[in-house]
Amino acid sequence: MIYSIEEILETVRMIQAEHLDIRTVTMGINLRGCISDDIREMNKNIYETITSRAGKLVSEAKAVEEMLGIPIVNKRISVTPIASLLDTPLAGKKNAIEGAVSVAKTLDRAAKDLNIDFIGGYSALVHKGFTTGDSILINSIPEALTSTDRVCSSVNVATTKSGINMDAVLLMGQVMKKTAAINPIGCAKLVVFANAPQDNPFMAGAFHGEGEPETVINVGISGPGVVRAVLSQMDNSDLGELSETIKRTSFKITRMGELVGREMAGRLGVEFGIVDLSLAPTPAEGDSVANILEIMGLEKCGTHGTTAALALLTDAVKKGGAMATSYTGGLSGAFIPVSEDSGMVDAVKSGAIGIDKLEAMTSVCSVGLDMLVVPGDTSPETLSAIIADECAIGMVNGKTTGVRLIPAGKEGEYVEFGGLLGGSYVMPLNKFSSAGFVRRGGRIPAPIQSFRN
Repeated sequence: MIYSIEEILETVRMIQAEHLDIRTVTMGINLRGCISDDIREMNKNIYETITSRAGKLVSEAKAVEEMLGIPIVNKRISVTPIASLLDTPLAGKKNAIEGAVSVAKTLDRAAKDLNIDFIGGYSALVHKGFTTGDSILINSIPEALTSTDRVCSSVNVATTKSGINMDAVLLMGQVMKKTAAINPIGCAKLVVFANAPQDNPFMAGAFHGEGEPETVINVGISGPGVVRAVLSQMDNSDLGELSETIKRTSFKITRMGELVGREMAGRLGVEFGIVDLSLAPTPAEGDSVANILEIMGLEKCGTHGTTAALALLTDAVKKGGAMATSYTGGLSGAFIPVSEDSGMVDAVKSGAIGIDKLEAMTSVCSVGLDMLVVPGDTSPETLSAIIADECAIGMVNGKTTGVRLIPAGKEGEYVEFGGLLGGSYVMPLNKFSSAGFVRRGGRIPAPIQSFRN
C-alpha cells in the first residue's frame, strides 16, 4: 500500500483527537494437537503451545505501534474451543469439572505470563446437541470464569441451518445465574451466540474455529470517535450524503487495520486472517456509537428512528470497509455494548432506551444484547428467554447475535465494572414469566429460507 502525506496527517489527527486505534490484534492458535488422555499432560501441552507461538505477540505489537504511531489497545489470543479437547481426558471421570477448570487456569496462566489482555476459546458449540466435553465445559463455566482473570467463554446455541437448541438455552440461563452469584463480573466474560463466527477477534466471543489455519493473526478496528467527528460537520447534509461520508471514513480506518494486521503477521511468521470492521465504542467521552446516531438528528439514542439510523451506519461501515480489504470477517458492523458506551449509558439513565428497543436494534447491527446490567434477582428462566429471543433474531435473519447479560444490583442502581467494561444502570425487565416456554426444552426448528418476506 502507498499512503500520501495528506492521508498520514489525517490519520495522525484521528489518533490524537478522535480516539482512533486498533482495538485488538488477536492471535488464533490451534490446540487440537495438545489432546492427551492425561489432563495434567494436556495442560502442559496447552501451556507450551500457547507460550511458544505467542511468545513475541506483545513485543511485536509494541514495535508496530512505535513504527506506525498507531495505538494497539489489546493483544489477545483465541484458541480451539476447549470443549472439543475434553472428551479424551475427562469423559466418565468423577472430577471432570475440576479437570475442565484446571484447563481454564492453564489458559489464564499462559495469558498472564505473556502479558496478554484476554484469552478466548473456553467455548462450546452446541446448536444441535451436546457432546460429553460440551456438557463438562458448560457446567464448569461459573467456577472457570470466577477463578480466572483473563479467560473468556462463549457458547453457540443456535444457527440458521440447525435452529435453536432450547435445552442449551435453558442451561445457559442457569449458568449465567450461577456465575453472577459467585461474582457478577464473571458474566462480562461470557457470551451466548447464535451463528457464532469462527474468526471473531473480539472478546468475549473469540475462538479459533473450524477451517482456520494452525496460527493466524486477526485484527479488530475501532473508530466511533472518528465517524462522530466527521458527521458533526455535516449539519445540512441528507442521509445519503451521511452514508457516503461514513463509507469513506470506514475505508480509511480499515486500511489502517489491514496494514497493522499484515505487518504483525509478517513479523510473527504466521498467516494474516481478517479485519473485523466493527465500530467498537469505549467509555471515553465521544467514542460512542450512540453519539453517532444522535448526531444524525435523534434527540436521544433509543427514540423512534434509532433502528433506521443504526441500519444506515452499519451498512455504510461494511460497504466502506469491504472496499479497503478483501479479507473481512468476524462480526463486522457496529457494536452497541451498553456499559462500554457512554452515550448508551446516558440513554438508559434518561429512560430513552430499554431492552425492547435494544433488541430491535440488534436486528440491524453486528452483535446482540451486549453488556446489559439486569436485576440481580432475575430468574434463570427469564435470562434464558432473553437468550432465546435474541437467538431467534439471529436464526431467522441469518446473522450473528449474542447475549452478554450481567445480573447485578437492583433496578435503577448504577453498577461500575471499570476499564473498557465501563458501568451502567440496572435495566428493568418485563415482569411476566417465560418459564413455561423455556422449560419445554427441545429444539426450535430451522426456518424455511425460501419464503423470505
